Amino acid sequence: MFNIGDKVVYPMHGAGVIEAIEEKEILGERKKYYVMKLPIGEMKVMIPMESIIRVGLREVIAKEAVERVLLVLQDHQGEMSANWNRRYRDHLEKIKSGDIMEVAEVVRNLMLREREKGLSTGERKMLESAKQILISELILVKEVDQTEILNLLEGIFHSNQV
Repeated sequence: MFNIGDKVVYPMHGAGVIEAIEEKEILGERKKYYVMKLPIGEMKVMIPMESIIRVGLREVIAKEAVERVLLVLQDHQGEMSANWNRRYRDHLEKIKSGDIMEVAEVVRNLMLREREKGLSTGERKMLESAKQILISELILVKEVDQTEILNLLEGIFHSNQV
């Protein structure tokens, strides 16, 4: 169980802060929901309390783990399938996992591919989604604003030009 004020990650949506716990009736069924506010875009998400395990809701990573995330982003040895469809499915599974290290791999892989060969429309959308998920968690862990995280990511990818 989580409490108001907890920083959590909702896979496929990103990280946020539990702002409230509300009981709502939807389609004639009363349920309790976590109301999570995302730091990017001021969006709010309602998550049924009964399904937090199934959807993979988890606490944000510890500050000490940020360095490992940055190392994943800096490692340019990642392997990707040459087949677009296979690569897309692999990346989607990593994003769905909710594991920040896997999301960082997707961001790294797609940023490298974009620089080398360009991305399809689907992969470009996936990159933006993965970046938002990654950035939202780093914002909450490092307790900085979005601009600082964007500058950090840009620094990683521009200083490591291949």
